[in-house]
Amino acid sequence: MANIYDLAYDLEKGLRDSQEFQTLKEAYEKVMGDPSAKQMFDNFRETQLNLQQKQMQGEDISEEEVEKARQVVELVQQNEDINKLMEEEQRLNTVISDISQIITKPLEELYGTGNNDVQ
Repeated sequence: MANIYDLAYDLEKGLRDSQEFQTLKEAYEKVMGDPSAKQMFDNFRETQLNLQQKQMQGEDISEEEVEKARQVVELVQQNEDINKLMEEEQRLNTVISDISQIITKPLEELYGTGNNDVQ
């Protein structure tokens, strides 16, 4: 039987070599190579992380923060390169989610609704 960690590293290599990752990497490098786009993207990520952190800590998000986030999103959506980056990130996240479902299938089968006969 193969070592489970070796399989995980093979999966990691496969992900790095995938078309989805390579396209995301190219889109990321394009945004990082444009100072204006990089600044917009960094501002977007910072705003996003701050709001997520507040939510995780159970803090209220003010109307002012919501409005600022909306404005940042609108600005970012006007940049074609950032839009492409976000689309490619979503595409890769879908692949990772699909892989996660495959990996956790044994647990689903063990604890899932199909095991009602275990007492």
